[in-house]
Amino acid sequence: MGVSEAASPNVADPAVAAVPLLDLRAQYASLRDEILPRIAEVLDGQAVCNGPACVELEQQVADYCRVDHAVSCSSGTDALLLALMALKIGCGDEVVTSPFTFFATAGSLYRQGVRPVFCDIDPDTFNLDPRKVEAKITERTRAVMPVHLFGQMADLDAVEAIAEARGLHVIEDAAQAIGATYRGDRAGQRSVATALSFYPTKNLGGAGDGGMVLTPDAGLAERMRLLRNHGAGTGEARYHHLEVGGNFRMDSFNAAYLSVKLKRLDAWHDARRANAAYYDERFAGLEELQTPVIAEGCGSIYNQYVVRTPRRDDLLAHLRARKIGCAVYYPLSLHEQPCFASLGYRRGDFPESERAADEVLALPVYPELGEAQRAYVAEAVRSFFGA
Repeated sequence: MGVSEAASPNVADPAVAAVPLLDLRAQYASLRDEILPRIAEVLDGQAVCNGPACVELEQQVADYCRVDHAVSCSSGTDALLLALMALKIGCGDEVVTSPFTFFATAGSLYRQGVRPVFCDIDPDTFNLDPRKVEAKITERTRAVMPVHLFGQMADLDAVEAIAEARGLHVIEDAAQAIGATYRGDRAGQRSVATALSFYPTKNLGGAGDGGMVLTPDAGLAERMRLLRNHGAGTGEARYHHLEVGGNFRMDSFNAAYLSVKLKRLDAWHDARRANAAYYDERFAGLEELQTPVIAEGCGSIYNQYVVRTPRRDDLLAHLRARKIGCAVYYPLSLHEQPCFASLGYRRGDFPESERAADEVLALPVYPELGEAQRAYVAEAVRSFFGA
């Protein structure tokens, strides 16, 4: 049955009481009997912090992402920090990145004493516009940090060409994009360092915060393992601190939890893609609504299904009145955040980012979304636009 042939309940269908933006309990319920014994195993062994379960997960994620090394850590934010620290990017340096992203992208830079140099986005993909990167590079620039927003990878060919010509690092913020592809490569395959997040709302979500850094460089991976543990060695070198690091270790419970879920990740990606395809077809022809644009050569994992419309706030109210979960990612570009006022940016500096912040809306796309639920969402959106 084609997606347009599926039964579509009336917008007021009482059979669908509500549709959450994400249903973590439904996913956990399907895995509970497999997860609990793994948690018990960690408890029995009492290696509850950076233990064998973490080492196991690192190898599994490295294999999945097709990279040589994966270093687990305490969050996606700390993964970015760890990459910057290991690459010795810090006070007085600059990194070019997007103003339309979660706060941690620029926040991690700022905490390292690095100046975030914002560059506007492509209006279709919401990712960094590489045509505008060159003009942002100065003698202080050390890296470009593209963000693979909403599960779609940025234009790495163009970004890498600029970085290589200028002798810059490329650090991928792939917090929302584990398993996403660009011209056949997975997120993390092509860059010196790539940050992943396992926050519960991600496609591979943990039981709390968690993150990982991917790298092809064995020396860099070893340096990150040192830095995540206060800069201390192991074995005989324990309590001998070679440099000042941080407490960025992952807990073993989370690693065990994530190991169980990783085996299902590709199936969950496929389910998200199927839900996105359904919406795409149901929303075709709605002139005031733009559905996600997937660039040529990209395979999105749809961490979010984000539409845009100049009537965003009215659509948001319309859907919430019908108990449909939806959210704005993100309502304010980073250059307009009060904490970054010292950077000297102002309204109008990045018009595409600002326009996106005024127009985007995320709809439910999670893998456990039922057919009746997604039909209810689609018809509610269509009814708003008079379809």
